[in-house]
Amino acid sequence: MSSAKDSLVETVKTVVYALLIAGIFRTLFFQPFFIPSSSMKDTLLIGDFLFVNKMSYGYSQWSCPKAINFLCPISGRILGSEPERGDIVVFEHPTQHRTFVKRLIGMPGDRVQITDGVIFINGEEVTQTPDGNFVETFEKQGAAGRYPACANTPGEGGECIKEKFIETLPGGRQHSILNIRTTGVDNTQVYTVPENNYFFMGDNRDNSADSRVPTTMGGVGFVPEEYLVGKVSRVMFS
Repeated sequence: MSSAKDSLVETVKTVVYALLIAGIFRTLFFQPFFIPSSSMKDTLLIGDFLFVNKMSYGYSQWSCPKAINFLCPISGRILGSEPERGDIVVFEHPTQHRTFVKRLIGMPGDRVQITDGVIFINGEEVTQTPDGNFVETFEKQGAAGRYPACANTPGEGGECIKEKFIETLPGGRQHSILNIRTTGVDNTQVYTVPENNYFFMGDNRDNSADSRVPTTMGGVGFVPEEYLVGKVSRVMFS
């Protein structure tokens, strides 16, 4: 009886230690993340499994898993380093407290404006080079079971087509973006990014809730640095 009891105690200890190690690893180093939406197509697809590098930008209250967020009484950001324009960043929504993944477009102090779907940063055009089309199957995707937005009108199982471009940010970093149609956020006011804040956009430009729309209208608005969780490290599988 004593032997069985000792064995149970050892098993419980092993499980507790494993959970503690996993929690520390996830809090300080890498956090697994599934892509839940289509806002970063075609760079990241719904269901992609990736790791978020939490060491990239330092640590804040939002570096801790949400279940134990209250155990991380960090004010501001510690061991912080500046993200780079073009990084794909996982962050906490400033008011909704949901996890988002977007591309960093505007740095603190930048003036950002979108005109006819083209970004201008500090008055300079961010060039877009045509790169053919992105084609996917018109069918329900992800846990939400939503159909993808298309430039054409396919039937079930048909080809959903979007225009594809290569966008070149200041500094030379390039990435793919998609265009579906003209929307209300293809033309915006000039946004001046406040100090210690960032401006994010999705690569699937016409199907992304991001910094082009303020939080009061259901968007993301400017994101304070303490809400940055980490940099997308690598996609493990799609």
